[in-house]
Amino acid sequence: MSDRPATEADVHEIAAGMPHVTRVEGPKAGNPIYQVGGKSFVFFRTPRPDAFDPDTGERYPDVIVIWVESEDDKRALTQDPESPFFTTAHFDGHLSVLVRASRLGEVGVVELRELIQDAWLSRASKRRAECWLTEQGD
Repeated sequence: MSDRPATEADVHEIAAGMPHVTRVEGPKAGNPIYQVGGKSFVFFRTPRPDAFDPDTGERYPDVIVIWVESEDDKRALTQDPESPFFTTAHFDGHLSVLVRASRLGEVGVVELRELIQDAWLSRASKRRAECWLTEQGD
């Protein structure tokens, strides 16, 4: 499978393409939130004080939260300071990573698809996850 830099549109397409997904709008800003069985697995965050440009102090307007399966997965994605994935103290103990939409191009679509599928698997019911994995041949 050929790869190309990921885009924000890819996040929407991949998340919406998973089974049993509902897209809801955030209550304050209408930001997209993707859920399976009422549990969020990808959401577009509104600007918050914990994610900001260190040079200007401006809050990042384009942060996407993606669930992960474990703290080990989170560490693997965020430990390299050059990685587009990061976390903040606000997310300590929360099984998710953050990525700015403006840095998605540093990630290939193949990796993004795997991350979002894993996020979905971490939040879907055991039955739904098993059915989907069986359909994928995994």
